[in-house]
This record gives sequence, structure tokens and C-alpha cells, in this order.
Amino acid sequence: MHSDQPLIHVEVVYALPNVQRVLKLAVVATTPIQAIIEQSGILAMYPEIDLNTNKVGIYSRNVKLDATARDGDRIEIYRPLIADPREIRRKRAEQAKKDAEK
Repeated sequence: MHSDQPLIHVEVVYALPNVQRVLKLAVVATTPIQAIIEQSGILAMYPEIDLNTNKVGIYSRNVKLDATARDGDRIEIYRPLIADPREIRRKRAEQAKKDAEK
């Protein structure tokens, strides 16, 4: 890294059901998302993260690993869904309809 290249400040975030890990770091502005995640050390902390399968985003918007971040961005690593949210909503609606009929 050359000292004449501008640095940006970003956060790398991984949330588990009971804890959220937020790592702050300064990187060269042209660093790809994948390299930022690798530099953060989060992959060593959570070996279950697989960048080939886990989706990654910035402020809830999916991004590709070769994209770059902007100063202040929050890079989020998403866990796989356990259940389809649409299916859960459908089941809740059915249950609410049954409860209303009683």
C-alpha cells in the first residue's frame, strides 16, 4: 500500500442470532470488497463464512465481490436463510385467518 493513495474508512459486519461483529478498518479506496473482507480478519473468526455462497452487501443492497466501497460504507456478510420469508408470511396469514374464524 502506498501512502499517497487515499484511504477510506469502512466497516465489515457479520451478524449471528445473538451477537453482531463489527470490524472497522481503513483501506485504499480501490480495494475490492472481497479483499476488504479478507483484510478484516473476519474469515478467520468465523470459518463458516464462505464468500462463494454467502451473499455480501452494502447497506442491505447486494454487491459483487469485485465491487469497491466508498468512505463510510458498511459491508455486510449475510447468513443463508433458514426458511423462505414468503412461506413464513403465508403460514402466518393462514393462521390469522383460522384464528379470525373462531
